[in-house]
Amino acid sequence: MQRPHVVVVKLGTSVLTGGTDKLDKAHMVELVRQCCELKKQGYQVVLVSSGAVAAGREQLITPCGRSLIEKQMLAAIGQGQLIHIWQSLFALYGVNVGQMLLTRADVEDRERYLNARDTLNALLAHNVVPIINENDAVATAEIKVGDNDNLSALVAILANAEKLLLLTDQEGLFTGDPRSDANATLINEVEHINDELRELAGGSGTTLGTGGMATKLQAADIARRAGVEVIIAKGAGKNVILNCMADKLPGTRFLKLTAPKDGRKKWLLAGPKSTGQLVIDDGASLALKERGASLLAKGVKTVRGQFERGDVIEVVTCQGQCIAKGLVNFNHQEIDQIKGCHSSQITQLLAFAPSSEVIHRDDMILL
Repeated sequence: MQRPHVVVVKLGTSVLTGGTDKLDKAHMVELVRQCCELKKQGYQVVLVSSGAVAAGREQLITPCGRSLIEKQMLAAIGQGQLIHIWQSLFALYGVNVGQMLLTRADVEDRERYLNARDTLNALLAHNVVPIINENDAVATAEIKVGDNDNLSALVAILANAEKLLLLTDQEGLFTGDPRSDANATLINEVEHINDELRELAGGSGTTLGTGGMATKLQAADIARRAGVEVIIAKGAGKNVILNCMADKLPGTRFLKLTAPKDGRKKWLLAGPKSTGQLVIDDGASLALKERGASLLAKGVKTVRGQFERGDVIEVVTCQGQCIAKGLVNFNHQEIDQIKGCHSSQITQLLAFAPSSEVIHRDDMILL
C-alpha cells in the first residue's frame, strides 16, 4: 500500500496574527478547514506553527518581550495556549493533533534525528496532525534553528514530504521589495537559486516574526535538494492552502531537485552544521561532481577550521564554491599532514590509516 503524500504547511507569526499583536483565531479556523479538506483528499498534513510568543504576550498584562529571557518566558507561557487552540480547532473536524518541540540539536545528532523521524511518522500513521515548533523556551543560540522557515525544511525532510508551503505576509519572491519598489514583479517559478536571487531576499518583513524572505530562500534551497517542491505564498489569501496544492495561487514555486535515496545523506542535508572546510583542486572537484568519487587526500589543498574524525565538514573549490558536505575520516591536523599525498602514503605519514578516503562517497552529499 502506497503511503499518502505528505504536505508540510509553515505558518508564520504574521499569518497567524494578521499583522496584529494577537492571534487571529477566525483565520486559524479557516486554515484548519483547508488542512482537513486536504486530509479528505488523501494527503497527510504537518503544521509548523509559529505564534507561541504572540500567544504568551496575550496572556500578560504588562508589555514585555524585548530580551531573550523574556521571549523565552513568553514562549513558555504561549506554547501551551497555542497547542490548545490548534487542538480545539482541529477537534471541530474530528481530527487529533500532536505536539512536537524541536531544536537544531535534535536533527544534528543522528540518533535523535532518527527518533524525531520515527515519532513524526508514528503520528502520521495514526492519522494525527503533528503541530511542530522550535522549543524556544529552552533553546539557546547554539542549538536553535533560529526560525521556523528553516525548521519547516528540516521537518519536510524528516517527513519525506512532497510539498512545503511557506505561508507569509508576501505573495512570494519579487524582483524587488514590493513595499518600496512599484516596479517589482512576482517571480513565479525558480529553477536555480543563485547569488543574484539571494540578493533579492531582504531581512525580516515584520517586527512580529523572526524570518524574512532570506530565511525562506534558505529553507527552499534545503528542502528542494531533498526532493521537496516549495511554494511561498501569502497566507491571508482565500483558500490559500488548497489553491497552492491546485497551482491556482499567485506565489513563487521552487522546483525540486533529485533527492538522495540514502537516509544518511538526507540527514546530512537536514541539519548538521559543518565544523570546518576542505579546499580541493579542480581535478578532485571534477571527480566528485561527474564521477561520484570519494574525496582522496591527493585532491585536498587547504584545511580550514578545527574538526575531529566523524564531524561534518564542507568541501569547497578553489573558486570558493561549496560543492559537498560529508563525514570526515580524519581530524584537521591529520588531513593537514596528508593533503596532496597519495592514499598509499597515509600509513607512512600518520603511522596508521583508518581509511584510504578523506570522505567516502557514501558519507557525502553533493550540493
